[in-house]
Amino acid sequence: MLERLERAWRVLATAIAFGTFGLAGLVLRLVALPLLHLAFRPPREEARLARLLVHHTCRAFIGWMRLLGILRYQIRGAEKLRRPGLLIIANHPTLIDVIFLLSLVRDADCVVKAALAGNPFTRGPIRAAAYLCNDSGPGLIYDCIASIRKGSSLIIFPEGTRTSPEGGLKLQRGAANIAVRGPCDLTPVIIRCVPLSLTKGQPWWRVPPRRMYFHIEVGDDIAVAPFLALSNGEAALGARRLTQHLHDYFSPENAIHAAT
Repeated sequence: MLERLERAWRVLATAIAFGTFGLAGLVLRLVALPLLHLAFRPPREEARLARLLVHHTCRAFIGWMRLLGILRYQIRGAEKLRRPGLLIIANHPTLIDVIFLLSLVRDADCVVKAALAGNPFTRGPIRAAAYLCNDSGPGLIYDCIASIRKGSSLIIFPEGTRTSPEGGLKLQRGAANIAVRGPCDLTPVIIRCVPLSLTKGQPWWRVPPRRMYFHIEVGDDIAVAPFLALSNGEAALGARRLTQHLHDYFSPENAIHAAT
């Protein structure tokens, strides 16, 4: 009986949490970000402060979900993400992975789906923070490189979407192409969620039997120079080899061990 009541509470708490998130997005769009625009005219400074505001909003949201009893989490190696100009890559098991990462990086840029840029709840923050959209064509790779060179840390999910619950890790070459053409090393982040929830195709109200436990591990940088050397400086070949290495790195059987 108590277990059923606890699960029912987590369904309600999840609705409260996501409702709060949507409301926060509207407040940012309609109040906070317009005031920021009036106060700071240089676009770069305005975007930096908008990203800082998003960072603190995401931190508050994660704390709110923890307070509501929806999740618990442990983060290892967070100090590695405090350096400027990183290319941060992560696996993508759940809907809120990007919120965790944005809560850990103060000046984060990221590649977002074009649909989110048109969503009334997320459009304001995305535009104010000058996040990159994935529909910008071949120039996206060079926009990503330019963002890193300006000192922002770029968050990329090499899968391009959430991992399928059925398994089968499939990486795109975008992150590897950015790394070899930058060139810039990669900072990997492994995200685990037990029991797995908020996965691709799973409705938010289908909560797991117990609250989610996130273990987030920031690994050591992956140097890009060896892949370029093995490919005689050929970017396309280097990107293929690096993508294969990342596939092995993020595969569950080979990934960094994380305590549960």
